[in-house]
Amino acid sequence: MKIFRRRLYKRGSSMETTIPAPLLFECDPAKKYDVLFEFDREKKRWYIRFEERPKKGEKQ
Repeated sequence: MKIFRRRLYKRGSSMETTIPAPLLFECDPAKKYDVLFEFDREKKRWYIRFEERPKKGEKQ
């Protein structure tokens, strides 16, 4: 199992982090994506998903 460790940064009243490049290999740099963070309460684990953003005028 590969582990990526990232720091959380305080930015104003919120926190942020960066997404490691190896997680982005399947993403097309010419397209825009939303990053979805999902928490499984039962397993107490976070999951990250990438969804391509719809182009202007397209519905989801």
